[in-house]
Amino acid sequence: MTISIIVAIAQNHAIGKDNKLLWYLPNDLKHFKTITSGHTVIMGRKTYDSVGKPLPNRRNIVITRQQITIAGCEVVNSLEHALALCNTEEEVFIVGGAEIYRQAMVLTNRIYLTIVHKSFDGDTYFPEIQENIWVETEREDHQPDEKNKIPYSFITLERR
Repeated sequence: MTISIIVAIAQNHAIGKDNKLLWYLPNDLKHFKTITSGHTVIMGRKTYDSVGKPLPNRRNIVITRQQITIAGCEVVNSLEHALALCNTEEEVFIVGGAEIYRQAMVLTNRIYLTIVHKSFDGDTYFPEIQENIWVETEREDHQPDEKNKIPYSFITLERR
């Protein structure tokens, strides 16, 4: 099984503030949907709360310490438990938030990274990406346009 992280980060590694995204980039949302559709997405409860509903055309697994039920999602209490439910799958996606990303970094084989070429004031940050561990295998740079107001890059990183 390939464990992949998919994340959009600012230049300063900010990924959110007040449980919300820091920017609106329709192309990044489309990119996320294209890559994750038909796969399992694993997220923390706060990330689920910020999305507000299960992501369509995906198996949704939510990690929380709370004893709760979420319609349309499987609820587990650890990343290890979430991954154990996926052992027959080809690729699973860790979609946030910061604490789940931090736990998953050591287990991850691939990172689908969107870098938003601007710094933002956030309260949630993505962990440092150590260049000695990751190699860039794909990159698409995009300039601002009428719908996407900030320059950004889609980058794929593979564990060395």
